[in-house]
Amino acid sequence: MDKNKGHLHPLTIIIQDMVTIFSELGFSVAFGPEIESEENNFDLLNIPKDHPARDMWDTFFIKNEEQKVLRTHTSPVQIRYMRGKQPPFRIISPGKTFRYEATDLTHEAQFFQLEGLIIDKKTSLAELKGTLNYFLKKIFNNENIETRFRPSYFPFVEPGFEVDMSCSQCEKKGCSFCKQTGWIELLGAGMVHPNVLKNVGLDPKKYQGFAFGVGVDRVAMLKYRIDDIRLLYQGDLRLVNQF
Repeated sequence: MDKNKGHLHPLTIIIQDMVTIFSELGFSVAFGPEIESEENNFDLLNIPKDHPARDMWDTFFIKNEEQKVLRTHTSPVQIRYMRGKQPPFRIISPGKTFRYEATDLTHEAQFFQLEGLIIDKKTSLAELKGTLNYFLKKIFNNENIETRFRPSYFPFVEPGFEVDMSCSQCEKKGCSFCKQTGWIELLGAGMVHPNVLKNVGLDPKKYQGFAFGVGVDRVAMLKYRIDDIRLLYQGDLRLVNQF
Protein backbone atom coordinates (compact mmCIF):
# COMPACT_ATOMS: atom_id res chain seq x y z
CA MET A 1 0.00 0.00 0.00
CA ASP A 2 1.22 3.49 -0.85
CA LYS A 3 2.36 4.97 2.48
CA ASN A 4 1.10 8.38 1.37
CA LYS A 5 -2.48 7.16 1.19
CA GLY A 6 -4.79 7.34 4.17
CA HIS A 7 -5.20 4.37 6.50
CA LEU A 8 -8.16 3.20 8.53
CA HIS A 9 -7.64 3.26 12.27
CA PRO A 10 -7.51 -0.27 13.78
CA LEU A 11 -10.61 0.48 15.88
CA THR A 12 -12.50 1.47 12.72
CA ILE A 13 -11.43 -1.78 11.07
CA ILE A 14 -12.58 -3.87 14.04
CA ILE A 15 -15.96 -2.10 14.24
CA GLN A 16 -16.54 -2.57 10.51
CA ASP A 17 -15.64 -6.26 10.81
CA MET A 18 -17.97 -6.69 13.80
CA VAL A 19 -20.87 -5.05 11.96
CA THR A 20 -20.28 -7.33 8.97
CA ILE A 21 -20.19 -10.47 11.11
CA PHE A 22 -23.34 -9.69 13.07
CA SER A 23 -25.13 -8.60 9.90
CA GLU A 24 -24.61 -12.16 8.68
CA LEU A 25 -26.66 -13.27 11.70
CA GLY A 26 -29.49 -10.84 11.00
CA PHE A 27 -28.52 -8.03 13.38
CA SER A 28 -29.17 -4.42 12.46
CA VAL A 29 -27.13 -1.49 13.80
CA ALA A 30 -28.54 1.06 16.26
CA PHE A 31 -26.95 4.27 17.53
CA GLY A 32 -27.63 6.71 20.34
CA PRO A 33 -26.22 9.89 21.95
CA GLU A 34 -23.02 9.89 23.98
CA ILE A 35 -24.60 12.29 26.52
CA GLU A 36 -27.38 10.34 28.17
CA SER A 37 -29.98 10.69 30.90
CA GLU A 38 -29.39 8.83 34.15
CA GLU A 39 -32.73 7.17 33.51
CA ASN A 40 -31.57 5.51 30.28
CA ASN A 41 -28.03 4.86 31.47
CA PHE A 42 -29.00 3.40 34.84
CA ASP A 43 -32.60 3.44 36.07
CA LEU A 44 -34.32 1.61 33.23
CA LEU A 45 -31.48 -0.94 33.18
CA ASN A 46 -32.48 -2.10 36.67
CA ILE A 47 -29.89 0.11 38.41
CA PRO A 48 -31.91 2.58 40.54
CA LYS A 49 -30.26 5.52 42.30
CA ASP A 50 -29.78 3.73 45.63
CA HIS A 51 -28.53 0.51 44.06
CA PRO A 52 -24.97 -0.48 45.10
CA ALA A 53 -24.32 -1.66 41.53
CA ARG A 54 -23.99 2.01 40.53
CA ASP A 55 -20.53 1.84 42.05
CA MET A 56 -19.55 -0.60 39.27
CA TRP A 57 -19.46 2.32 36.88
CA ASP A 58 -17.23 5.37 37.50
CA THR A 59 -19.42 7.98 35.90
CA PHE A 60 -18.76 11.39 34.36
CA PHE A 61 -21.63 13.72 35.27
CA ILE A 62 -22.34 16.73 33.06
CA LYS A 63 -21.92 20.05 34.88
CA ASN A 64 -25.03 22.24 34.92
CA GLU A 65 -27.00 19.48 33.21
CA GLU A 66 -29.25 17.83 35.78
CA GLN A 67 -29.34 14.04 35.55
CA LYS A 68 -27.12 13.94 32.46
CA VAL A 69 -24.03 11.74 32.15
CA LEU A 70 -21.49 10.62 29.60
CA ARG A 71 -22.79 7.13 28.88
CA THR A 72 -20.84 4.44 30.68
CA HIS A 73 -21.89 1.71 28.22
CA THR A 74 -23.95 1.48 25.03
CA SER A 75 -26.84 -0.24 26.84
CA PRO A 76 -28.90 3.01 26.75
CA VAL A 77 -29.11 2.52 22.98
CA GLN A 78 -30.91 -0.75 23.64
CA ILE A 79 -33.31 1.00 26.00
CA ARG A 80 -34.12 3.65 23.39
CA TYR A 81 -34.62 1.01 20.72
CA MET A 82 -36.86 -1.23 22.82
CA ARG A 83 -39.09 1.68 23.81
CA GLY A 84 -39.80 2.51 20.19
CA LYS A 85 -40.11 -0.92 18.57
CA GLN A 86 -42.09 -4.13 18.91
CA PRO A 87 -40.29 -7.51 19.01
CA PRO A 88 -38.93 -9.60 17.50
CA PHE A 89 -35.69 -7.74 16.83
CA ARG A 90 -31.94 -8.17 17.04
CA ILE A 91 -29.57 -5.21 17.16
CA ILE A 92 -25.97 -4.30 17.86
CA SER A 93 -24.94 -0.91 19.21
CA PRO A 94 -21.29 0.05 18.65
CA GLY A 95 -20.03 3.33 20.07
CA LYS A 96 -17.77 5.30 22.36
CA THR A 97 -18.26 5.10 26.13
CA PHE A 98 -16.72 6.93 29.08
CA ARG A 99 -15.68 6.05 32.63
CA TYR A 100 -13.88 8.16 35.20
CA GLU A 101 -10.83 6.07 35.97
CA ALA A 102 -7.06 6.24 35.87
CA THR A 103 -5.42 5.23 32.62
CA ASP A 104 -2.93 2.39 32.36
CA LEU A 105 -1.98 -0.34 29.88
CA THR A 106 -5.51 -1.76 29.74
CA HIS A 107 -7.77 1.09 30.92
CA GLU A 108 -8.76 4.42 29.38
CA ALA A 109 -11.30 7.09 30.34
CA GLN A 110 -12.82 6.63 26.89
CA PHE A 111 -13.14 3.40 24.94
CA PHE A 112 -15.34 1.73 22.35
CA GLN A 113 -17.91 -0.92 23.14
CA LEU A 114 -20.29 -3.04 21.11
CA GLU A 115 -23.39 -4.50 22.67
CA GLY A 116 -25.88 -6.91 21.18
CA LEU A 117 -29.53 -7.59 21.99
CA ILE A 118 -32.11 -10.13 20.84
CA ILE A 119 -35.73 -9.96 22.01
CA ASP A 120 -38.24 -12.59 20.87
CA LYS A 121 -40.93 -14.87 22.24
CA LYS A 122 -38.39 -17.65 22.67
CA THR A 123 -34.63 -17.42 23.09
CA SER A 124 -32.06 -19.47 24.98
CA LEU A 125 -28.56 -19.56 26.41
CA ALA A 126 -27.72 -22.08 23.70
CA GLU A 127 -28.55 -19.47 21.06
CA LEU A 128 -26.48 -16.90 22.96
CA LYS A 129 -23.49 -19.24 23.06
CA GLY A 130 -23.89 -20.13 19.39
CA THR A 131 -24.00 -16.43 18.47
CA LEU A 132 -20.85 -15.63 20.44
CA ASN A 133 -19.01 -18.71 19.15
CA TYR A 134 -19.73 -17.65 15.57
CA PHE A 135 -18.64 -14.08 16.25
CA LEU A 136 -15.35 -14.98 17.94
CA LYS A 137 -14.33 -17.52 15.32
CA LYS A 138 -14.99 -14.95 12.59
CA ILE A 139 -13.40 -11.90 14.21
CA PHE A 140 -10.21 -13.79 15.11
CA ASN A 141 -10.30 -15.91 11.93
CA ASN A 142 -9.82 -19.10 13.94
CA GLU A 143 -12.25 -22.03 13.78
CA ASN A 144 -10.65 -23.65 16.84
CA ILE A 145 -11.76 -20.95 19.29
CA GLU A 146 -14.00 -22.17 22.11
CA THR A 147 -16.01 -20.26 24.73
CA ARG A 148 -16.86 -20.90 28.35
CA PHE A 149 -19.44 -19.18 30.55
CA ARG A 150 -18.72 -18.30 34.19
CA PRO A 151 -21.55 -17.06 36.45
CA SER A 152 -21.32 -13.33 37.14
CA TYR A 153 -23.49 -10.39 38.16
CA PHE A 154 -24.82 -7.63 35.95
CA PRO A 155 -28.00 -5.80 37.08
CA PHE A 156 -29.66 -5.89 33.66
CA VAL A 157 -29.39 -9.64 33.03
CA GLU A 158 -30.38 -12.75 34.97
CA PRO A 159 -28.59 -15.08 34.84
CA GLY A 160 -25.40 -13.21 33.96
CA PHE A 161 -22.07 -14.53 32.76
CA GLU A 162 -18.49 -13.61 32.08
CA VAL A 163 -17.53 -15.16 28.75
CA ASP A 164 -13.99 -16.40 28.14
CA MET A 165 -12.51 -17.52 24.85
CA SER A 166 -9.80 -20.10 24.43
CA CYS A 167 -6.42 -18.55 23.75
CA SER A 168 -5.87 -18.30 20.01
CA GLN A 169 -2.09 -18.27 20.47
CA CYS A 170 -1.56 -21.50 22.44
CA GLU A 171 -4.95 -23.26 22.03
CA LYS A 172 -5.42 -23.64 25.80
CA LYS A 173 -1.93 -25.00 26.50
CA GLY A 174 -0.94 -21.87 28.45
CA CYS A 175 1.31 -19.02 27.34
CA SER A 176 2.27 -15.46 28.29
CA PHE A 177 -0.54 -14.15 26.09
CA CYS A 178 -3.21 -15.76 28.32
CA LYS A 179 -1.13 -15.63 31.50
CA GLN A 180 -0.69 -19.42 31.40
CA THR A 181 -4.43 -20.07 31.88
CA GLY A 182 -5.36 -21.05 28.33
CA TRP A 183 -8.35 -18.66 28.46
CA ILE A 184 -8.93 -14.94 27.89
CA GLU A 185 -11.78 -13.01 29.54
CA LEU A 186 -13.55 -11.05 26.82
CA LEU A 187 -17.31 -10.49 27.15
CA GLY A 188 -20.19 -10.02 29.54
CA ALA A 189 -23.56 -11.56 28.68
CA GLY A 190 -26.83 -12.97 29.98
CA MET A 191 -30.57 -13.23 29.64
CA VAL A 192 -32.34 -9.86 29.76
CA HIS A 193 -33.71 -9.19 33.25
CA PRO A 194 -37.55 -9.18 33.42
CA ASN A 195 -37.42 -5.78 35.14
CA VAL A 196 -35.70 -4.28 32.10
CA LEU A 197 -38.44 -5.61 29.84
CA LYS A 198 -41.10 -4.16 32.16
CA ASN A 199 -39.32 -0.80 32.22
CA VAL A 200 -39.55 -0.46 28.43
CA GLY A 201 -43.17 -1.60 28.27
CA LEU A 202 -42.66 -5.22 27.20
CA ASP A 203 -44.39 -8.13 28.91
CA PRO A 204 -41.73 -10.49 30.36
CA LYS A 205 -44.28 -13.30 30.32
CA LYS A 206 -44.56 -12.91 26.56
CA TYR A 207 -41.03 -11.88 25.58
CA GLN A 208 -37.51 -12.81 26.58
CA GLY A 209 -34.07 -12.17 25.20
CA PHE A 210 -30.34 -12.08 25.69
CA ALA A 211 -27.70 -9.36 25.61
CA PHE A 212 -23.93 -9.23 25.43
CA GLY A 213 -21.19 -6.61 25.46
CA VAL A 214 -17.61 -6.62 24.26
CA GLY A 215 -14.85 -4.02 24.37
CA VAL A 216 -13.79 -3.09 20.82
CA ASP A 217 -10.42 -1.88 22.11
CA ARG A 218 -9.87 -5.21 23.86
CA VAL A 219 -10.55 -7.15 20.66
CA ALA A 220 -8.23 -4.85 18.67
CA MET A 221 -5.44 -5.28 21.22
CA LEU A 222 -5.77 -9.07 21.16
CA LYS A 223 -6.08 -9.40 17.41
CA TYR A 224 -3.27 -7.02 16.53
CA ARG A 225 -1.13 -7.66 19.64
CA ILE A 226 -1.20 -4.06 20.85
CA ASP A 227 0.07 -4.05 24.43
CA ASP A 228 -1.05 -0.56 25.54
CA ILE A 229 -4.60 0.75 25.02
CA ARG A 230 -3.32 4.33 25.13
CA LEU A 231 -1.59 3.79 21.79
CA LEU A 232 -5.03 3.66 20.18
CA TYR A 233 -5.77 7.27 21.16
CA GLN A 234 -2.46 9.09 20.76
CA GLY A 235 -2.78 9.80 17.04
CA ASP A 236 0.64 8.33 16.33
CA LEU A 237 0.77 7.60 12.59
CA ARG A 238 3.40 4.94 13.15
CA LEU A 239 0.57 2.80 14.57
CA VAL A 240 -2.10 3.73 12.04
CA ASN A 241 0.20 3.32 9.04
CA GLN A 242 0.52 -0.40 9.82
CA PHE A 243 -3.12 -0.94 8.80
